[in-house]
Order: sequence, then structure tokens, then C-alpha cells
Amino acid sequence: MRAYDVVIVGAGGAGLRTAIECARDEDIKIAVVSKVYPTRSHTGAAQGGVNAALGNVIKDDSPETHAYDTIKGSDFLADQDAVFFMCENAPEVIYELDRWGVPFSRLPDGRIAQRPFGGASFPRTVFSADRTGHVILHTLFEQALSKDNIDFYNEFFLIDILHNGQRVKGVSIYDIKNGEVITLRTKAVVLATGGFARIYWQRSTNAVGNTGDGVAVALRNGVPLKDIEFIQFHPTGLAKTGILLSEACRGEGGYLLNKFGERFMSRYAPEKMELAPRDMVSRAIEYEIREGRGVGEGTSAYVYLDLRHLGEEKIKERLPQVRQLAIDFEGVDPITDLVPIRPTAHYCMGGIHVENYITSSTPLEGLYAVGECACVSVHGANRLGGNSLIELLVFGKFCGIAVREYAKYSQHLPLTKAEENAGKEYIEKLIRREGSEKLAQIRKRMGEITWEKMGIFRDEKSLASAYEELSELLERWEKIPVVDKSKVFNTNLIEVMELRNMIEIARAVAFCALHRRESRGGHYREDYPERDDENFLKHTLVRQENGKLTIEYIPVRITKYQPAERKY
Repeated sequence: MRAYDVVIVGAGGAGLRTAIECARDEDIKIAVVSKVYPTRSHTGAAQGGVNAALGNVIKDDSPETHAYDTIKGSDFLADQDAVFFMCENAPEVIYELDRWGVPFSRLPDGRIAQRPFGGASFPRTVFSADRTGHVILHTLFEQALSKDNIDFYNEFFLIDILHNGQRVKGVSIYDIKNGEVITLRTKAVVLATGGFARIYWQRSTNAVGNTGDGVAVALRNGVPLKDIEFIQFHPTGLAKTGILLSEACRGEGGYLLNKFGERFMSRYAPEKMELAPRDMVSRAIEYEIREGRGVGEGTSAYVYLDLRHLGEEKIKERLPQVRQLAIDFEGVDPITDLVPIRPTAHYCMGGIHVENYITSSTPLEGLYAVGECACVSVHGANRLGGNSLIELLVFGKFCGIAVREYAKYSQHLPLTKAEENAGKEYIEKLIRREGSEKLAQIRKRMGEITWEKMGIFRDEKSLASAYEELSELLERWEKIPVVDKSKVFNTNLIEVMELRNMIEIARAVAFCALHRRESRGGHYREDYPERDDENFLKHTLVRQENGKLTIEYIPVRITKYQPAERKY
């Protein structure tokens, strides 16, 4: 057993930013645990940019305008004090990254460039061509590596959190490289494990490792999840694969066309057109396909993204990765061709319930959550493009400060022998397990259920059916054998554990969506198509106890802007 002051699970942007800030006190000993090598974390997949009201393109932009756009985009479900905190601190964390060496794209006068993004009143999205997340992730990793008091546990899988019901004691982790189970004793645990949009297995922008491990572990340990019914579907996923084409495509002036060549967004958001919020654009695309104005039929239908009018020079300078993805995965070149696209599961607005947005603390003392696995809530029912990176940077920084101070004045709690051995016993039990169920079949069925019954359009019947069938899949999961008995890079074992996490989360999403009888942001109920502020202007909290799910609600914190109809 090894002891640390702080254990951070996840080495993407949120985990690394937290670790860097925490490590400013050289007496604090930190472990960063990551399922993948840090530079493969999913922050690197963020293409289009990060929002901050720098006012470099239009000087009238301000943190308050950024906050209002975010609150409106959230369909008024965001906690407004948390949103203002994020937006007010956004410029400084961008300038901090600039000083650390992030190669942001520039204006001719040398200032940081900004582009328009959906739902924004001004061009405020800072970017580095269309590889923004990639360069931020690498820069943060460089900064973290420079700290002598950070130890990295790369390619380790989170098995469980150890606690006494009131306070954290440690974590149990599995070494993927050699099959060893290690217990880390700690005063504080920060979960920064990313989102869980891979529950939509067939069609998602997420890496296959985005299985919600930290979220599922929190749920199993009685920590509530907040607003997890709200899933964002990105409008521009490549038609065949669901791979993301950045919102930068539309930010730079791209059009969406149906099979008749019409810019159909004029029917749905006449003022913002293609730069309406993502939930609106995604539904508009699906409506076009439903009405027969898409290309093809059924699951293979799509509409077009048109970038040709931007010209070769601009596409190569501003959207080089987008162009390469279209060439590699669709066989079309955006310089000369239309690109087939369709919405794809992308981001989770909900996550582990954060009680205090400044510290990122959860109801379990010593447990913190930051990044996409957390729900602060600054995104409410719909996240604006460019706000995910700024969320993890701002709240990662302040979480790091809070955890550092907590660890400084706290003591380790003793671990029992049973707690020390629990992770090892769980792995051994899985390895020995026999059964006739097939992992791939159950995972595939999970993806079919989530996409067909709890996707962009939902209703009572489909959600109830999804909940029941996912509950059955959870029982069937108990009969999936681990076929590979080896200890070295046993991906079969990892996939079995990941599948449990995904099914448990998917079931909770269906359960919460079933109980929210309204339409708001990314949650669209065809049987309740209107937003219902009287009954549902509130956050969902879901808990799991002995396998049973329960729901309660807490108020949305409204400080300045009263809810109004969301029009674009």
C-alpha cells in the first residue's frame, strides 16, 4: 500500500490542471492515475476552441455577455452563480495557457484569434486551428511533468473508492500492464475521468475508453449524480462513423444543406442559422431526414456540410484536421466536395453532483469531481461549444487550490485489511467467473437501446422500455465470463468492467429522462414537447442503493436572469 495526500483519477485537461495547481505546495504529495497515457486523454479530441471574453475581435464582448449566452444556451437550467464564476475567470486561465506556451492562432496584429461559435453573441472562441484540445493537453502535461511532487500511474484502471460512509480513505486501482491491484491511501480523491457518451456505442464522437468509470464508481458508492438525462448530440458527426467534425466548421462559415441544396436552418433558427445551439441544430437535421429531405433512408441517412465556399487556403489554415478526417473516413475533400454528416452522441451535461462550485466538492467528504464527469452545473440542459474546455480549466484550477488546502490540514484515515484487499478480491472473482453471455452482444444491444430509445427524440414508452431492458442487461452482465485469464494487458477484463459502468449509467440516464416530463435543451420529449418551468425548473439528483435507483430534485440557483423563451 502506498500513501499520498491527493489522488487524482484522470489525466485529461481537468485532472492535469487540478494536479498542477495542487502541486504548487511542494509538501503535498500527489498521484495522478490514468487509464491511458495522459496525452491520449479525450481532451485531445476537442477541435474547435475554448471560450473566453477577451474581446480581441469585437471589444464589446464581456464576461457578463458570455455568462448570459451560457445561461440562455443551458435553457435556464444552469446555476447562474457558477456560470458567472466560470466566465469571469475565463480570460485569466487563457492568458495563463498562453504564457505556458499553448500555440494559439493569432490575429495579424499578434493578439490571440477568436472565432464565432453556436449560441454566442460575439466571436469569443479562442483556438489553435482545429486542434485546440490537443495543444492544451500537451502543454498541461508538460507543466505537470515539471512538478517533482506528482507521481503518474499511467494505464491503471479505477476499481473503487474506499471510504467509511462519511469520508474518503483511498482508492483501489488495477495495473493494466501486469494485472497487479494496488491500494492508494489518501486524504482526498479527485475524480476527473471524463464523460460517458460511449453508452451510445454505435454512434459517438467519444473515444472507446469514455465509459464513465468515475461516474459509475461514484454512483455505486452512494454519491448522487445530477442532471444526467441531458446528453448532447453534436450536429456534425461524419455520416458513416459518427467521428466529430468540429463546430469550427460552422464557426468559420460552413453551411448545412439538405438533398435539395437548401440551407434548411432558416426554418428552425432564422437569425443564428447554422450557429444556433447544438441541440437545436441536431434536432433540425433529424427533422429534415424524417421529412424526406435528407439523403438516403433509415440509419444511413444524412445531410450535407458545405465548406467549399470558404476556399482552399482558409480550409487548410483553419480546418486542416477536419479536412483530413473527411478524406480519410468519408472519401471526400471539403475543398471540392460536400461532406455527409449526421448528429452523433458527444457530451454529457450531467455527472457527479458538485455541491460547491468553487471547491468542486461532493457530498462525500474528501471526494471532489471536475471536468465532464462532474456537474457543477454550468451547462444546464445544453452546453455551448467552447465551454467544455473553459469549464475544466477554470474549475480544475480552483479545485486544485481547494484540494491542496484540504490535504494540508487533514489526516489519513486507517484502512482495514478487508478494504486493502477488496480490489484484488473483485478482480480475482471476475477472472474466475463462468457464464454463457457474450460481451460484444450485450454491448451492441446497449448501444441499440440508447440510440433508438433514449436518443435525440424520446417519449414515455421508449424510455420505460429502455430502463427495463437495460436493467435486464445489467443482470446478464453477471454472466459474462472473462475469457482471457492472462495478467498482461488483459483488455478483455477491462472491457467487462467498462461495460458494467456503461450499463449502470445508461440505466440511470433512462430513469431520469423518464421522470423529466418536459423538453429542455438536449432532453427532448415528443410526448411533452414544451419546457415546463413550473414543474421542472430544477436539478435531478439520482442515487443508487442496493441496485435500486431513487430520484429527488433540488432548485436551480437563479441570481440575475429570469427564465425566458429560448429563441435564436
